[in-house]
Amino acid sequence: MQKATTTQRTTMMNSNISTVKTGSNSPMLVKVAVVSSILAVLLASIVSPVKAAYPEKPIRMTVSFPPGGPVDMAARIISNRLTEVLKQSVFVDNKTGAGGNVGAQIVAKYPNDGYNFLITSSSYAVNPSLYGDKAGYNPTKDFSPVIIIATQPNVISVNEKVPVKTLDELKNYAMKEKLSFSSPGSGTTPHLTCENLFHVIWKNDITHIPYRGAGPASVAVVGGETPIGCTAVAGVYQFHKQGKVRILGVSSTERVADLPEVPTLKELGYPQIQDYTWVAVLAPAGTSADQINTINRAIANIVAEPDTKEKLSQAGLIPVGGTVAQTTTYINNELKHWGKVVLETKAKPE
Repeated sequence: MQKATTTQRTTMMNSNISTVKTGSNSPMLVKVAVVSSILAVLLASIVSPVKAAYPEKPIRMTVSFPPGGPVDMAARIISNRLTEVLKQSVFVDNKTGAGGNVGAQIVAKYPNDGYNFLITSSSYAVNPSLYGDKAGYNPTKDFSPVIIIATQPNVISVNEKVPVKTLDELKNYAMKEKLSFSSPGSGTTPHLTCENLFHVIWKNDITHIPYRGAGPASVAVVGGETPIGCTAVAGVYQFHKQGKVRILGVSSTERVADLPEVPTLKELGYPQIQDYTWVAVLAPAGTSADQINTINRAIANIVAEPDTKEKLSQAGLIPVGGTVAQTTTYINNELKHWGKVVLETKAKPE
């Protein structure tokens, strides 16, 4: 049988519609109503909203430490490249204080819309144990891990005028002189590394002076405000190269490639101290998995680029990357590790 033409089908449909009767015996009204319904269904099936590609507006990376330190340096290196990769502005917003707590508290309350992220250090894993409820955030409930950008060991340095050249000499010197040490803030891993060494192992009362980030803490030891500095390696790396400070020991399992002359704390007789400071990206809890994975993959690719590796290395940072699942496992392990260190050192917020 020959198929009906479009005109014939339309004629038949109109004919059928015209035969329908309503209670008001108005076939024309019924015809109009039915045609309107059919058109509405057809339009609904054809015209559907097109989902905009993510991201479609600027992304804010809130850094919980001030400019000049390793967290801020890593954030700016990554954010600048992310702007190019995502073809959307990615800007850094420093919100500092309380060893990283202030930034975390602020971002935890930001919309979980995929346009707000926190870039912080390993203090994120320390502060819940150190401050308790006063930390102002719950690391397992308020945030979703995205990626670890980089890691680096902590170092113990002294001002160029301090008359010591080795860690053992510093120990002896501290027995005779009242000394103090700077750190990026209470609860940061450099603070706990030195808290463990000076107070628990040496049983010395070297005074802790917390600063608002690695930048100020590094400047403090360079300027002689404190004779000793406890920071991540990136904070004082360039000052060491310039001879303004001397790095006496590093908390990594092996010597840092760019600091081959500096022994590890393990080599110096302290194998129990193998600590690292890391830089992580996190999102407010509830941020969509698709958005988190998009940012994770973008940063992982950026971290793997030779140019980015070089820039991070120059800042004393070791690129990491990894998947969201790997990042989540790493941070959960760090929460356990630093909780134990806080308990053993009896560290208190200052």
